Amino acid sequence: MDDTNYHSAIKAPVLLPLNKGLGDVQQPLPTAAVKDLRWNLLREDVSLPAAVLYEERLQHNLEWMQQFVSEYGVKLAPHGKTTMAPALFARQIAGGAWGITLATAHQSRVAYVHGVRRVIMANQLIGKQNMAIVSDLLTDPAFEYYCLVDSAQGVDLLGAFFKERHQTLHVLLELGVDGGRTGVRNAAQQSAVLNAIAEWKGHIVLAGIELYEGVLKEEAEIRAFLQRAVTCTKGLADAGQFAERAALRPVILTGAGSAWYDVVAEEFSRADIGLPLDVILRPGCYLTHDVGVYRASQEQIQTRNPVAQKMRSSLLPALQLWAYVQSVPEPGKAIIALGKRDAAFDAGLPQPAKQYRPGTQAPLATPTHWQLTGMMDQHAYMHIAEGDDIKVGDMIAFDISHPCLTFDKWRQIAVVNPAFEVIDVVHTFF
Repeated sequence: MDDTNYHSAIKAPVLLPLNKGLGDVQQPLPTAAVKDLRWNLLREDVSLPAAVLYEERLQHNLEWMQQFVSEYGVKLAPHGKTTMAPALFARQIAGGAWGITLATAHQSRVAYVHGVRRVIMANQLIGKQNMAIVSDLLTDPAFEYYCLVDSAQGVDLLGAFFKERHQTLHVLLELGVDGGRTGVRNAAQQSAVLNAIAEWKGHIVLAGIELYEGVLKEEAEIRAFLQRAVTCTKGLADAGQFAERAALRPVILTGAGSAWYDVVAEEFSRADIGLPLDVILRPGCYLTHDVGVYRASQEQIQTRNPVAQKMRSSLLPALQLWAYVQSVPEPGKAIIALGKRDAAFDAGLPQPAKQYRPGTQAPLATPTHWQLTGMMDQHAYMHIAEGDDIKVGDMIAFDISHPCLTFDKWRQIAVVNPAFEVIDVVHTFF
């Protein structure tokens, strides 16, 4: 791809007056100029509701996960769909990540334009225009890209397209389970895929094995699935199925969402296939973490995993939503200016965490009985007790569950330091 002025403009997003969750911007400004604006969240320099990232916690989580994978001797390709924030991709790669995982051709192009040069697309590549996007990216010999295959039909579609383009596509055989989502279920399906790959020699190269263990719920069945993947990889290596790949780069064995990455690390790090092997984990939510589904998962990891225990710290929630109390219309109820347009609600409603009354010294922990009971598009219902110290105009910070579906509601997200000064703005590309 040519590094045109168009791409240069994309890579240098600006602060825009019409995006929510920022302070007063009279005209488009370079993102780096945000420090000069000296916005402070508690001084009400930022329009609420606002999504806020905490710099120190981001850095802690980045370093924690990189140390964890290093302890196992495996590699990290964080799932970028969580944030779709190239500035965060860059920090993850600078912190030691092997590459970035994405879910679609569009996401892969966003990552490429912003400098990512190694992508696992943990999904099937289907459709002419999506293939054309990837084909365009592959004209850069420095770009390393992998997608998944689980059917002979899918392989044939890819083979015909990339042969016509005189290109080679590296693919990962996806393993699946009955009742799960994509992935080969049995030996017959696997054999059909391998036979199809062989028919497109020179254009489709088998690079390794992929799975997503998060479709299963119990540790025992997850370990069995992972062991199946190791056995499969060794069997294919012994059969010479990776010969074309092994002549170029290590074979890939990859899995791990954000809930079972420790178990994947344990099982995959033991693999010995007789060929150079890159074991790659793909958690995405660790960077911001949460106080809901992923906190529960992380607590289990801290309990069962000796490496996590040895590290003597854990992941920290680094993303909050701030909003105003806009009405206290009756005893026991406050209405918050925050809604479904601002926060994920699929895995639990946001949880009140801090209360700040403008002009006071510092935020305070909210009473434990304050809880959201429902959300509309732009309003949230919060249960309080009669007589609680809460007023219209108070600022409430909410913790979230499931960062993926909160990030996608924000185009620009403020990053703050411990003094609540805005030191950066992260741009998303959903």
